[in-house]
Amino acid sequence: MTSSCSTQTVQRNLQLLSAKLFAMEPKTMHYYTGLETYEKFVMVLDTLGSAAYQLNYFLGKKPTLSIEDQFFLTLVKLRVHPPHQELSILFGISEKEVSSIFVTWVNFVYLQWSELNWWPSRKLVSYFMPSDFRAKYGNTRVIVDGTECPINKPTQPVAQQATFSSYKNRNTVKVIVGCTPGGLVSYVSPAFGGSTSDRQIVESTGFPKLFVPNDEVMADKGFNVEDLFIPYHVGINIPTFFKKKNRMSSDTVIIIM
Repeated sequence: MTSSCSTQTVQRNLQLLSAKLFAMEPKTMHYYTGLETYEKFVMVLDTLGSAAYQLNYFLGKKPTLSIEDQFFLTLVKLRVHPPHQELSILFGISEKEVSSIFVTWVNFVYLQWSELNWWPSRKLVSYFMPSDFRAKYGNTRVIVDGTECPINKPTQPVAQQATFSSYKNRNTVKVIVGCTPGGLVSYVSPAFGGSTSDRQIVESTGFPKLFVPNDEVMADKGFNVEDLFIPYHVGINIPTFFKKKNRMSSDTVIIIM
């Protein structure tokens, strides 16, 4: 009871978070959402269409927040990753409502945006490619690497084994992420258990089928899948600075770009 009363007192003394609150504060909007302005925030929300107003929520009950602020809460959670308790205070709602909004919206935006084609054409990739990069690695379509996200240890032994990463020494999910030389994230594979190798992910997802002949993939020395791309006439480009070490110095980055 004391905790509930203190939370309500804090909420009364705070100006509750809302997207419109930062309509004239682009720096704060960018900090919370990754979008530079309120206008861009509204534009991204509009891409989700009218379905955003007809959601079936994770916990059943329709939230008290407006649709705009439900989306705002979701972006804040993804961008800054505050705990649910903090979000419940900042938005003036219960933790259960925070959970219901976040789970519902993450699944919703995934389903909506997964219908978009994020794979840019070779012409578009080349157009936005830095000039020095084009001179040295002009056929590069995408730069790829595997990344792992830690998860709680599953209760089932089979799931524990499938998600245990010897590289991270804990349970993870793993994806392959690709970006264009111009910096656009153009590919994210489905998530696999942390024990899955890069090769297994490439084989399971059919990643090589996205390319056209004479494309090149830039990767580090651990991406040993050249033979999977050969039938598609796609090359794997592992620059010498990747072969010698795993990380580039800041001076090397400046030279390359």
